[in-house]
Amino acid sequence: MTIYPSWAALALAAAVIVPRAVAAQGADYVKAHYIKHEYRVPMRDRTLLFTTVYEPRDRARTYPILLQRTPYSVAPYGEDHYKETLGPSPLFGEAGYIVVYQDVRGCFMSGGTFEDVRPILTSPNEQSSTDESTDAFDTIDWLLKTIPNHNGRVGMWGIPYPAFYAAAGLVNAHPALKAVSPQAPLVDWFMGDDTHHNGALFLNQEFNFDASFGLPRPRPTTGGHPPFHHGTNDAYRFFLDMGPLPEANAKYLHGERAFWNQVMEHGTYDEFWKRRNLLPHLAGIRPAVLTVGGWFDAENLYGALHTYQQIEANSPGAQNTLVMGPWSHGGWAGGDGTTLGPLRFGSDTAEFYRESIEFPFFEHYLKDQGDWNPAEAWVFETGANLWRRHDRWPPKESVETALYLRSGGVLSFSRPNAEETAAFDEYSSDPAHPVPFTSTISINTPPTYMVEDQRFAARRPDVLVYQTDVLTEAVTLVGPIHAELHVSTSGTDSDWVVKLIDVYPDESGHPNHSTTGGYQQLVRGDVMRGKFRRSFETPIPFVPGEPAVVPFVLQDVYHTFRAGHRIMVQVQSSWFPLVDRNPQTFVDIYHAKPADFVTAVQRVYHTADRPSRLSARTMPKAD
Repeated sequence: MTIYPSWAALALAAAVIVPRAVAAQGADYVKAHYIKHEYRVPMRDRTLLFTTVYEPRDRARTYPILLQRTPYSVAPYGEDHYKETLGPSPLFGEAGYIVVYQDVRGCFMSGGTFEDVRPILTSPNEQSSTDESTDAFDTIDWLLKTIPNHNGRVGMWGIPYPAFYAAAGLVNAHPALKAVSPQAPLVDWFMGDDTHHNGALFLNQEFNFDASFGLPRPRPTTGGHPPFHHGTNDAYRFFLDMGPLPEANAKYLHGERAFWNQVMEHGTYDEFWKRRNLLPHLAGIRPAVLTVGGWFDAENLYGALHTYQQIEANSPGAQNTLVMGPWSHGGWAGGDGTTLGPLRFGSDTAEFYRESIEFPFFEHYLKDQGDWNPAEAWVFETGANLWRRHDRWPPKESVETALYLRSGGVLSFSRPNAEETAAFDEYSSDPAHPVPFTSTISINTPPTYMVEDQRFAARRPDVLVYQTDVLTEAVTLVGPIHAELHVSTSGTDSDWVVKLIDVYPDESGHPNHSTTGGYQQLVRGDVMRGKFRRSFETPIPFVPGEPAVVPFVLQDVYHTFRAGHRIMVQVQSSWFPLVDRNPQTFVDIYHAKPADFVTAVQRVYHTADRPSRLSARTMPKAD
């Protein structure tokens, strides 16, 4: 099966997909109102970056510049070939902006050598020293000196790799850069974005991306990489048949994908990954920032939340706004945002964002126009289906609470006591039969997996299930979810997956029963590679059969479990092929052999002295 055709597939990876119903302009409209030029813009090391500039034909007024830097191509190429939509949404092409797109170095028509998430320099003192911050600075400086009829103000935006470049532009920003919107930015590919979560490899996302993006480029080109053929649409079967991770190169990639090879050589949080962590550089930020993410973004939920948090903590006085909506990856950029899978949100959430948040943000900071009255955090409360405005995130009025795993499959707000009937629950985890992360047959990560019905997993013997009684009143959880599992394994390593689930009432007996009757909606799930439980730099094995504490953080939520629902937690040790298989022996998994993979007996404890739990924050009940 073909995954990604040429450069068009890389636009798909960027998730900037604007349906026909939204793309109201079209290439003819853009050509009638804009003139396109192509340039090769020199950087301080004399590397030339291919850049397209769309200037309004109307010269009666000046315009701000909107810049997107991308590894996914500025296509279509040629000064007589025009994009169908300019800027983040059709609103921008209609309002009038100078819109600029640039192939980052080493990609498509730009010179230089591409490097994935190129590290930010710690001391860029030499005139020839470059990173993505200096490339953004040099590009802006050249545009201001070369492109006529601008008003001296520049904005940047992008999703999600282009969001990395937008966020990098915030570092030592050009004085003319006034507004930046990183949307699902990737910021730390070991801790939480789409390459790893807590040190566990997100296998199908990383493999599929590298297979279509990671081939070397011998010379500048307008074409993309050849498509990769899996030979099946079944990711579970493809990756299980592939075998241990070294087989990826042996069978398919043949050592030709540079970044895949780098991932395979850096299995701990070493200097390779630390240098590629953008977050420490997000300090002293001067431009206004609008960070955007989706609660159900399978790729870069971590990046959006942590970009906001890092700027908030290290840039006092910065105009720093967080927007989180009920979207899958890039779902805010196209469509109306009324649904995701079987969920209905009761309003056009994506249209509201584009018209009432994104567009006014740039109009205000780049034109001094419009009505911009931002909240610190503009967040959508799932379950209740309401937009909320807060002056901080998480909301300051939220209070700490905990949900405890109890014997008999009970989930309770009360801590276990000495009379608990059983000390632990156990299951057998077999790497040859891993728990699937989705019931959907697809070679890619389904955009709806983060809200998928988990009944397919709950029925497996290698998944532990705990749930509350039916809720008599609503419970609203906000902010990050902290898991603390007391566990043991008969192996020497193990993954621990925790899923927070909203269980809908069973309406099967009702005459007009809902399709969500009994639905077990995934609200949040994440994985912890057990050997990193104390340090991501220095992994340690488990002692077989000896209890150990495994703490980790699931990403933030803003979700209301309504009265009549239940709260459920599922615990398991595989989540395949979203996450690669843990051999359950303490080895370098990226060089594991078939003999390293063993079945392990896993125990989860829930006693007064070993209380496995989720800690969260709840919103106080309304008066």
